[in-house]
Amino acid sequence: MIDATDRRILSATQGGLPLVPAPYAEVAGWLGLQEGEVIARFERMMKEGIVRRIAIAPNHYALGMIANGMSVWDVDDAHAETLGEKVGALDFVSHSYLRPRAKGWPYNLFAMIHGPNRDAVEAHRGEIADILGDACHERDILYSTRILKKTGMRLKKEG
Repeated sequence: MIDATDRRILSATQGGLPLVPAPYAEVAGWLGLQEGEVIARFERMMKEGIVRRIAIAPNHYALGMIANGMSVWDVDDAHAETLGEKVGALDFVSHSYLRPRAKGWPYNLFAMIHGPNRDAVEAHRGEIADILGDACHERDILYSTRILKKTGMRLKKEG
């Protein structure tokens, strides 16, 4: 559970951390807290699963990465976690994750690939295919045409 101070920290940061050299100190200053307390509370909330992660959400289009494709892969379950970690570590993959297969959708490994054009993205997809090797049975890619959402968690107003 979160207390009133946790809620204040989450509310103050739900639009993102400030883009300053010491963002936790900045948040602490806003709230009349110490930087160490803000950091400790975030660490506890992450450990307890209240906050899953703190990450940057860049606008890839603004960075010149106009070809963005969610690559999807049908990978042997026995190797999916190990191979998924290798794919997620690639510098051209912003995020990857495992999901259960759905009826009519055989894919269990997803990896978002970014590049300046589709040829670059397809080359990167080939690199992933080489990593997955014989453990991969099917693959596809879904290209983005626009950004739909770039926000993090939002708290419900109390009362």
